[in-house]
Amino acid sequence: MKYIGAHVSASGGVFNAPKNAHDLGATAFALFTKNQRRWEAKPLDEDSIKKFKAACKLYGYSAEQILPHDSYLINLGHPEVEPLEKSRLAFVDEMQRCQQLGLTLLNFHPGSHLKKIPVNDCLLRISESINWALERTENVKAVIENTAGQGTNLGYKFEQLATIIEHVEDKSRVGICLDTCHTFVSGYDLRTTQTCEDTFQAFSDIVGFEYLSAMHINDSKVPLGSRVDRHASLGVGEIGWPCFEYIMKDSRFDAIPMVLETSNPDIWADEIRQLQQWAK
Repeated sequence: MKYIGAHVSASGGVFNAPKNAHDLGATAFALFTKNQRRWEAKPLDEDSIKKFKAACKLYGYSAEQILPHDSYLINLGHPEVEPLEKSRLAFVDEMQRCQQLGLTLLNFHPGSHLKKIPVNDCLLRISESINWALERTENVKAVIENTAGQGTNLGYKFEQLATIIEHVEDKSRVGICLDTCHTFVSGYDLRTTQTCEDTFQAFSDIVGFEYLSAMHINDSKVPLGSRVDRHASLGVGEIGWPCFEYIMKDSRFDAIPMVLETSNPDIWADEIRQLQQWAK
């Protein structure tokens, strides 16, 4: 079964996110559990936690259908000691918020070297940060999102993702979220059935489908290999519809949250319906 949805608003409280997803006809959703552009946030109160769990039960969402995303400020590969510590503490806080809400996944961007340390050193630092966080939390999987490779962001090549996972001690608590836009702009073609076959075979060979824990379903406003992060609505970008039909009909992508972050929220319900039709 495919779990298909979108990254919905949690404005007014995290407990509003399940209804916002339900209103789209979604069977999955993503959310921020705090303001994603600020370091500090008020702790989740018991009332909000109870309301969130009740709303998930009311609208039929289990933990495996929900993909929280951490703050964009966090850099688990930061080359400097103090910002790295700040990022690690913030990441643990994000994982603890997931624990409180009964959620089992946390999606995050791996990190950036900022041109201050070698790429491999940064990848190892990201693994160390994940290990540090997993030691201080329980029951939440660290789900690494492949990036577009913009600037000094790492995690845009499958080999980089594999290196990070290799050095994570508890392999049962690490996974990958593949973003179709990021995959495409990193140089992996997804425009035809054959190129999808080739790209996902490469992912299988280098990383392994056993680590695939979520997906972001996005078209791209920019060309193959451009390493620029610009999402487009499905079917109107450089990737096109065949990729998304392919994913929806392939059982390797079953039972994980598949979340739209496309550029026009007004048509999310239409996009979800189209994907669901192919998934039947």
